[in-house]
Amino acid sequence: MKKKILIPTDFSKNAWNATTYAIDLFKREHCEFHIVNTYFLSGYSTENLLIPEPGDAAYEVIKEASEKNIEKLKTQLNFRDDSPGHRFYFYSEFGTLTNVIKQIIDDKDIEFIVMGTRGETDSNKVVFGSNTITVMEKIRLCPVLAIPGDVIFKDPNEIVFPTSFKTHFKQRELKHLIEIARLTNAPIRILHMKEELSLSDKQKENKQLLEDIFHQIEFTHHELENISVKKGLQSFVQSRGSEMIAFINKKHTFFGSIFTNPMVKELGAHAKVPILALHDIRS
Repeated sequence: MKKKILIPTDFSKNAWNATTYAIDLFKREHCEFHIVNTYFLSGYSTENLLIPEPGDAAYEVIKEASEKNIEKLKTQLNFRDDSPGHRFYFYSEFGTLTNVIKQIIDDKDIEFIVMGTRGETDSNKVVFGSNTITVMEKIRLCPVLAIPGDVIFKDPNEIVFPTSFKTHFKQRELKHLIEIARLTNAPIRILHMKEELSLSDKQKENKQLLEDIFHQIEFTHHELENISVKKGLQSFVQSRGSEMIAFINKKHTFFGSIFTNPMVKELGAHAKVPILALHDIRS
């Protein structure tokens, strides 16, 4: 069965880098890559009748620009990817990014999103662009792998998975993390920011459950104490040279709203590694 991957693009260098990263990550897999560019006009809404008609001058300009760039991207990928198990599908769609993504996920049964961390400006001052943050926050139907613009694909040396052990784990929430660990032979480093002298019985149960889920891949446990989640994660990744971070973005627990602008910018600025956002399937 082919894996179906959605890649939003704004035709920036950062978006191209995310596209090639996805191709290399799944180079041995049978995949459908669904590449989408969205265009939108301020003052219009996809929720009501204020939608531009064909022939509207401003609409035709942005539509034509999107379609032309999609054709250029097709040519680039023809030269770039020769994996026999890869198929590409392209979309140029009017609408907001999140609305279009949700529609394609539903129509094409998408199971994974890969995107760059910055937008069309590729500004070094913006680590995680607003589009990336929005997609990570709003698209909870499938995981999002965010790729910094200067990260060239290589099998990560390890994947850091921070947790408090205070919430229950489900195998379905972690299957994409396990898949990436298997594809790249990367061990998982389970990082616990210790807040108490010892784990509660519930935490011990959750820790054992996590170990059971990870039983077929390499993993190790690590602890840090007397440090915040944000600082602890940053120092751990920096000190070890870790090359990927993954976590479950559960609502109202542990990280809380981890994808707030300050947190994401600081994490991205210091870590400079791909970040895999998994989601609580019950949220």
